[in-house]
Amino acid sequence: MKKMSEENKQAARIQTSILNKIERKVLIGMAKLMPSWVSSDMLTFVGFLGACVVATGYAFSNLNLQWLWLANLGLFINWFGDSLDGSLARVRGTQRKTYGFFIDHNVDVINETIMFIGVGASPLVNMSFAMLALVAYFMLSVYVYIDCHLKGEMKLTYGGLGPTEFRILMMIVNTLFMYIPWFSEWKRPFTLFHNDFMVGIFDYIAVAVALLLIIFYLVSFFKDIKYFSKIDPIKKKEE
Repeated sequence: MKKMSEENKQAARIQTSILNKIERKVLIGMAKLMPSWVSSDMLTFVGFLGACVVATGYAFSNLNLQWLWLANLGLFINWFGDSLDGSLARVRGTQRKTYGFFIDHNVDVINETIMFIGVGASPLVNMSFAMLALVAYFMLSVYVYIDCHLKGEMKLTYGGLGPTEFRILMMIVNTLFMYIPWFSEWKRPFTLFHNDFMVGIFDYIAVAVALLLIIFYLVSFFKDIKYFSKIDPIKKKEE
């Protein structure tokens, strides 16, 4: 247990997303302006509330697509809380790296599950395809945590995209779905394993995203097989 805690403390965050430099400056500036009574745990909870708002907006979009504006607001709230909690601790010098690692990534699992279920409950994406994307996301997440434990590195970016970029893409998708009828009206029948679906354009996008995440997972997996084989070779039994 002590060994794992030490590795978590030394883990290097690898963040090379498109918006990383700008986002980092914004978050540091916001952290410096936070009142003293605001804590990192409070911001983590705000991120969780944002995920709940996202799911609510998606669910109610079945009644009126304008509810997707609530989902967009939830994505912003989730970004605010989820991204600022760590920045606040670093600016104040109050990092609790073992505790923070435990809380942050467990809450991430809860948040992502809530948001993906919300997407699946909306008219945008069939629940089956939303769950496929969630499984692919968790596959890559588990890989990142394994790498963090074994290599002391936490890679947060793939293909130049990180959590912030994906939130922005979802906001764009929501807006397109509300104001361009073709995106919401285009549907085609599709049969998979004797199950019939009405598939829209964003169902195909969800499947494409899931496949892309799985590809990132597999490429990283086979790349690191060679790395770990070199640093941990077969030891010959001494005669």
